[in-house]
Amino acid sequence: MSSYAAKVISVTQALSFVKSGDVIVTGLAAAEARAFLGELHTIAHRVSNVSVTTCLPMQAAEYFMNPAYSESFRMAGWFYTGPMRKMHSQGHISFIPNHLHLASSKRLTHVRPQIFVGTATRPDKHGYISLSLSNVYEKAMLTAADLVIIEVNPKLPRTFGDCEVHMDDVDYFIEVDYDVPQLPDANPSDKDLAIGQYIASMVNDGDCLQLGIGSIPNAVAVSLLAKKDLGIHTEMLTTGLMRLIKAGAVTNKRKVLYPGKSVCCFALGTRDLYDFIDDNPSVLVLDGRYVNDPAVIGQNDNQVSINTTLEIDLTGQCCSESIGHMQYSGTGGQTDTAVGAQRAKNGRSFIALYSTTQVVNRETGKNEEISKIVAMLKPGAIVSLSRNDVDYVVTEYGIAALRGTDVPERVGRMIAIAHPDFRTQLLAEAQNLGYIARGRV
Repeated sequence: MSSYAAKVISVTQALSFVKSGDVIVTGLAAAEARAFLGELHTIAHRVSNVSVTTCLPMQAAEYFMNPAYSESFRMAGWFYTGPMRKMHSQGHISFIPNHLHLASSKRLTHVRPQIFVGTATRPDKHGYISLSLSNVYEKAMLTAADLVIIEVNPKLPRTFGDCEVHMDDVDYFIEVDYDVPQLPDANPSDKDLAIGQYIASMVNDGDCLQLGIGSIPNAVAVSLLAKKDLGIHTEMLTTGLMRLIKAGAVTNKRKVLYPGKSVCCFALGTRDLYDFIDDNPSVLVLDGRYVNDPAVIGQNDNQVSINTTLEIDLTGQCCSESIGHMQYSGTGGQTDTAVGAQRAKNGRSFIALYSTTQVVNRETGKNEEISKIVAMLKPGAIVSLSRNDVDYVVTEYGIAALRGTDVPERVGRMIAIAHPDFRTQLLAEAQNLGYIARGRV
């Protein structure tokens, strides 16, 4: 076993290993290697066509934010963030279509990384590091890479599951001490709380939860505080879910898989969340290929999946990752978890959204309210969740149960939860499209 000290190098030394044409993979969200990526642009003069594969990056690093480096570096992402959306038009940033549980395995059939650069805790007395905040694809990519570089950060929580890696499987360590990126804990709006309460009315004591990202899932968590013996089997462990655990609403006692444990494949939230999961054996960070596999999710009785979408048509097609043809975020685990929950005994899947949103009218320059429930998705819109896989749809106006319904029934139920100002228009459009007969509501 090599000594840890012998493997410690500087960022500059780590960057010296990068060659033209290399494929680099880094960690998801708060698990990305910020020191390495923050200095990557400094070698632009000597490399070309270096590809960085990432997911939900939280650092607006110079190597992809500055178009001057576009010949040296490209970025391929499983999930877009604001900085990626901003720079996409420059041509050096691209999206990798994926279901999250297959992100690593499918990518590896196409290309193998020369370098994996991630983050972890310092080796323990047995020589093991913890990948800490994400094991969505990290361990799989680490195993496949030719060279493994890990940024060791004392501010990372030490987590358990199958995210442990022995130091012998790491080529080099970089010692860092930066603050771990956090996801702010926003107060839910009245709309969020209305949606949260509708969903909470259909969640029973003992159900097993998956919550997505955003203000609506956060509001759902707030609305579930009075429940008992809830379980957690989720892609992302959030601050809201942590609060349910602390409040005693989550005990995990009734789970089929890993009873007594909260299961996730990554965590993202506030410092309170990171402190809570640090050295906490009741939280397991397991491989995303397992956690998000619909066949696995379906083994948990009473599994409830709660996700959001950007736009939905009257038949139930969900566009959750693009605005028209423009990539906005990613599919992530939406299909994984929605399908998995419906495979479960007494499982349920919810898609939540506001009934309207504001956009800028290009002609007048003024904001105008538009419906997020539409007769047809925008041209080029990406269907993230097929209408075949949509169960319940929730807005601040109620719940539309789509399971087993035909198209006319779906249209009627979707119009009933649309904003009242748009219901007449939606009905007329549905009739013109032949979704529903004239005179039928």
